[in-house]
Amino acid sequence: RSPAGMLLVAAGLLLAVAAGGRGSPAAEQESPPGSRFVCTSLPLDAAGAGCPLPPVPMQGGALPPEEELKATVLQLRETVLQQKETIGSQREAIRELTGKLSRCEGADGKSATGAWKNEVGKGKDTMGDLPRDPAQVIDQLSRTMQTLKDRLESLEHQLRANVSSAALPGDLREMLQRRLGDLERQLLSKVAELEDEKSLLHNETSAHRQKTETALNALLERVSELEKGNSAFKSPDEFKVSLPLRTNYLYGKIKKTLPELYAFTVCLWLRSSASPGIGTPFSYAVPGQANEIVLIEWGNNPIELLINDKVAQLPLFISDGKWHHICITWTTRDGMWEAFQDGEKLGTGENLAPWHPIKPGGVLILGQEQDTVGGRFDATQAFVGEMSQFNIWDRVLRAEDIMNIANCSINMPGNIIPWVDNNVDVFGGATKWPVETCEERLLDL
Repeated sequence: RSPAGMLLVAAGLLLAVAAGGRGSPAAEQESPPGSRFVCTSLPLDAAGAGCPLPPVPMQGGALPPEEELKATVLQLRETVLQQKETIGSQREAIRELTGKLSRCEGADGKSATGAWKNEVGKGKDTMGDLPRDPAQVIDQLSRTMQTLKDRLESLEHQLRANVSSAALPGDLREMLQRRLGDLERQLLSKVAELEDEKSLLHNETSAHRQKTETALNALLERVSELEKGNSAFKSPDEFKVSLPLRTNYLYGKIKKTLPELYAFTVCLWLRSSASPGIGTPFSYAVPGQANEIVLIEWGNNPIELLINDKVAQLPLFISDGKWHHICITWTTRDGMWEAFQDGEKLGTGENLAPWHPIKPGGVLILGQEQDTVGGRFDATQAFVGEMSQFNIWDRVLRAEDIMNIANCSINMPGNIIPWVDNNVDVFGGATKWPVETCEERLLDL
């Protein structure tokens, strides 16, 4: 066989590979003597026509959609494998033909080239088309294989997206249902926990709000009480107790009690026009002696001072409906006593319960006479009117001190019983009102 014939055979095989990738083992066989190959121009877009892709089965057949998708994926995988095998065989053929061409050109390069031109010149006018570069063929096949891979991945993604839970196998469906059940239970548990926390927070908030409202209500009541004048005094001692009716249930009570006393001074402001008699401005009772200390004007009798149930009549006249300042002093020594009205001493005496100390721990009542400790009041002996500045000292005050108190020159609260708002309670309809006794006294003059 001549070198020119070998060259034509190699060129024909290369043209066949470049034309469509129809490489086969037959390409490796030697061509019979005298065979000719004609170079025919093909369009670039027809290069892949010699390697058609297997048809992709469409949905709508007898099989379910997911089965058709699975079959298509398998076919595409087989096609990719076939293309890989084809590429491998074509690479072997190209290498073998390239080696043969090299040997032929080495033997007689010039005559082979001239023969190639003569042979081609006798055929069709295809001299403008040269055989394709094997590298281009391999590159095209690689692009085709990549296209098939992309289609395969797209189909797998579509398969995963389109397969519903109803079409899943039973085991997978049960597993998904268990997972969903677990997630649902966890979600419900978390919701319940959040609801409990919300309830606890609401309870704490309600308790705090209720406590705050209680405190505010207490403050509002106190403010209302102050606005009504019940305790709205310019100072703690500027108030009066009003006992407008002669009953056995209107009275005031001093919270503090007396210690054991060997002398005392009692001073207070009074205003009353009750008739007959103003009643009992105050009484002090101890267990076993209801008349330990009593100041009383009962019926048509004069004002009397009782100590340990012993009586002394006082030369006081205070039932004219005006404010009067009254002071009474007493000492166990010889039972000496003194009576002052509006700062002036109007009477004195002795032998009133001499050497008898005042017993401690009793009950001090304003406006009622006690037949028992703290009770059994008699309406006929009740005080009717108003009183203020009830103070008790554990000594006999000097006459000038009593005058200064009556003239409002000094303020001397009692060291045993001071006249302060929080030390006086009223009951039965008795009331406390703000008052400045000295100013009201000036109006009475």
